[in-house]
Amino acid sequence: MRHSLPLAPQFYVTAPQPCPYLDGRMERKLFTSLQGEHAEQLNDSLSKQGFRRSQNVLYRPTCADCNACMSARIRVTDFKPSKSQRRAINKNNYLKRAATSPWATEAQYELFREYLETRHADGGMADMDVFEFAAMIEETPIRTRVIEYYIPNAAGQPRELAATCLTDLLDDGLSMVYSFYKPDLIKDSLGTYVILDHIEIAREAGLPYVYLGYWVPGSPKMGYKARFSALEVYQGGQWIDLKDPDEFSSDTHPLESEPIAQQVAKIDLPDMQGTRATKPEV
Repeated sequence: MRHSLPLAPQFYVTAPQPCPYLDGRMERKLFTSLQGEHAEQLNDSLSKQGFRRSQNVLYRPTCADCNACMSARIRVTDFKPSKSQRRAINKNNYLKRAATSPWATEAQYELFREYLETRHADGGMADMDVFEFAAMIEETPIRTRVIEYYIPNAAGQPRELAATCLTDLLDDGLSMVYSFYKPDLIKDSLGTYVILDHIEIAREAGLPYVYLGYWVPGSPKMGYKARFSALEVYQGGQWIDLKDPDEFSSDTHPLESEPIAQQVAKIDLPDMQGTRATKPEV
C-alpha cells in the first residue's frame, strides 16, 4: 500500500522549557515538519508569518503568558546604514565573500566551536558535536546557501575563514538562519558586517527583505537587531515598523497568547497544488 505525506501540514507544540532570551521564563514552540516537494512554498509562506527554520522544522514561539519574541526583517529598499554601520563596512570590506552549497567543512566547525566557546559558552548549542553541526548545515529541504567570508592572502586569494552564515533563499528575501565569526574580530563589528552584506546581496538579487530571526525587547542578546533602520517586526498577525524599540515591552500577561487551536486556524497556508515560484540566483 502506498502512503503519501498529507498536503496540509500538521502542527505540534513543544513542552515548556527555560527561555534562552529572558531569565525566569518558560518557552514553548509551535512547529511543523518541513519536507516533501512543497517544502519551499511552505517555508516561504510561514516565514512571512513569523516562523523560522531549523533543519527540517518550522517553528514559532507560542508561550503561555508572553509574546515578547517577534520575527524581524529589514526592508532592503528603505535601509540606510548608520555612521557606525558604515564604519563596519569600511573595516571589513577587505574580506572575500564566497557562496557555496550547504555542505559542512572542518574549517567551519572549528570556527563554530571558537565562536561558541568565546561568545555563547552557556548557550543551547554549546554541546553540539561535529555530526550535529553537519546536520544543522546540510539538512535542508529548501534552497539554502552557505555564505563564507575569508581573510585574503597577499595575492588576494582566500586564506582564512573569518565568518560563515547559513542563509535560506525565500521568494521575498534572504533568511539568515545562523551565523558565526572569529571572536577576535568583534572589535571590527564583523557580525554587523555580515548582516549589512546580506542586505547588499538581497539588493543585487532584487529581493525586498532580509530576515534576521527574532527580536526580543529586554534581551541583551537580541538588542543589536533594533539598531538597523527600516526594521519590521511581526506582531498581532502583521508586520509593523519598529520605530522606537522602547515602545515594545517584554512584560507578561496571562491573556496575551491565543489558544493553540486559534493560532493554527489563523495560519495562512500556501496552495500546495500550485507550481513553484522561480527564485533569483544567489
